Amino acid sequence: MKKVLPFSTKVIIALLSLMTFINSANGQDKRQKNLENQRKQLQEEIKQINKLLFSNKKQKKTVLTEVEDLTLKIDVRVRLIRVTNEQANRLTQQINVNQRSIDRQRKELKTLKEDYSQMILKSYQSNSGQSRMMFLFSSESFLQAYKRTQYLNQYISFRKKQGELIAEKTITLQQLNLDLLDQKLKKENLVKENKTAQQQYQKEQSNQQKLIKQLKKKERSFVSQIKKKQKKAEAINKEIQRLIREAIAASNRAAGKKTNAKAFTLTPEDQLISDNIIANKGKLPWPVEQGVVIQKYGKQPHPVVKTTMIQSNGVTIATPPSSEARAVFEGKVMSIIGFKGSNPTVLIQHGNYITTYSNLGEVYVVKGQKVKAKEKIGKVFTNPETGKTELKFSVFKNSSPTNPKGWLFRM
Repeated sequence: MKKVLPFSTKVIIALLSLMTFINSANGQDKRQKNLENQRKQLQEEIKQINKLLFSNKKQKKTVLTEVEDLTLKIDVRVRLIRVTNEQANRLTQQINVNQRSIDRQRKELKTLKEDYSQMILKSYQSNSGQSRMMFLFSSESFLQAYKRTQYLNQYISFRKKQGELIAEKTITLQQLNLDLLDQKLKKENLVKENKTAQQQYQKEQSNQQKLIKQLKKKERSFVSQIKKKQKKAEAINKEIQRLIREAIAASNRAAGKKTNAKAFTLTPEDQLISDNIIANKGKLPWPVEQGVVIQKYGKQPHPVVKTTMIQSNGVTIATPPSSEARAVFEGKVMSIIGFKGSNPTVLIQHGNYITTYSNLGEVYVVKGQKVKAKEKIGKVFTNPETGKTELKFSVFKNSSPTNPKGWLFRM
């Protein structure tokens, strides 16, 4: 014979089931929000790339520059498609989970209502006003009558609570239905959006392949250009590190320590700045108000000529013409480098950390000057041939380069 659970036990089971579903849904919602944020950031990055690298159609680009720009956009587009696909797939999973939960909730709600109606019917049949009075008057003592009164009140309160629980479960079920409709609509929009992105990707990839064919005809010439550019970057990097080592030696000399030490000897004020910049790691403002990273940190194959390796001690950021570089944190201008054939670089010291800002057309600061976070230090140079406005930004701990991605907000 099938065991029938008491109504109160069924309510508890139903509520536990609902809580488990809600906790699972909350976890899914968190991941979906993260994906949505990524999708919006990638969409914004593509807008920035179009604005900064593709808006000036009159500007003539070399084939190499054109392929570099297009490769950058395609890479971002592929990431966007991947994130959107994951969003759509997760929504499909959640829709299926939601649908199963709705079916289960409907069955549970139906059972609860049936049990509740039977309880009310039995209560009505057995607990008329007359029988309640007889129940009280048949008490053997005042204390027993008092306890029976309490029992009746608790019973009435219990019935009321069960009715409220059924009402709450009904509202929850209605909300689940609304959420399901909303999820289905979101999925449809994501699928449409991804279809458009796929079409754009195929068009861009086709253009890229055509340009690469042109590029291969003059590959040796382009490899030579890349190496020449890399050699110039390496010369600037060596000079930056030489100046930092000199500053480290000077700080140790002033403190009466060995000058061959590899780290700064800091004054209390410099130590405070150093501690503060570490505390703000990952939260620092960008060195330009608007921009998109077009070259990442570290050793990497050239985005177009894959056989050629390039080394970057920082990141290169494309920014709108007339943009101004700004300090990412308070500090002191340690040095200003001027190389023949290259644009100025400003070094700012923040305790035992140094940030560098290369390819400036104008410099607003002088050596030894103290600067605040977001203070403008110079105007970024715009190349008249390519039309590009690019800032090279690096972060050093003492004389060792570190990845700026870990320092700047949402890089």
